[in-house]
Amino acid sequence: MEEKSAQSGNGYPRVGVYICDCGANIASTVDVKAVVDDAATLPGVVLAREYKYVCSEPGQQLISQDIREQKLERIVVASCSPRMHEATFQNAVANAGLNPYHFAMANIREHVSWVIRDKEQATVKAKRLVRAAVLRVVLQQELFSSTEPVTKAALVLGGGIAGIQAALTIADAGYQVFLVEREPSIGGHMAKLDKTFPTLDCSA
Repeated sequence: MEEKSAQSGNGYPRVGVYICDCGANIASTVDVKAVVDDAATLPGVVLAREYKYVCSEPGQQLISQDIREQKLERIVVASCSPRMHEATFQNAVANAGLNPYHFAMANIREHVSWVIRDKEQATVKAKRLVRAAVLRVVLQQELFSSTEPVTKAALVLGGGIAGIQAALTIADAGYQVFLVEREPSIGGHMAKLDKTFPTLDCSA
């Protein structure tokens, strides 16, 4: 595990950066040590680490422990897609008492190691993505989740055949429906037809 430490200053929040090897997924294409060294020089970064699997339980515990012991105020993880593990790291951050939105993620697997074969070029791009994530996370503000009451009703605009069918389907599901039509009657173009296929019934 590669680790670099520094002292935060100039009014920046204390940032911890974690670069994941993702086994060989990232480490085989990106010079992770060089990315760690570069991250350690960025404004506000007081701790930069390389770890084999940051998403693992020990990896998450390491982040939580560092937040408490190093008094970290922002966290950056450079690893895989946020779609896969953003919630994982946000939970780890929150479990350590830090706001989960004081976290940023850089995708250096799908956006770097899986699409670039040249190690030097991949490392340069990984450094840029980590640098961008660090500069962004220092500006992020606390966000809080909230629960709001929901009116269990639907508004359907247009009383044509599509609107009528939508209103009926929603009503059949047990919800109140408000059907709004600007004309004096519903039915739309359908109501203007004399007979309808295949039964030749009156459209009304």
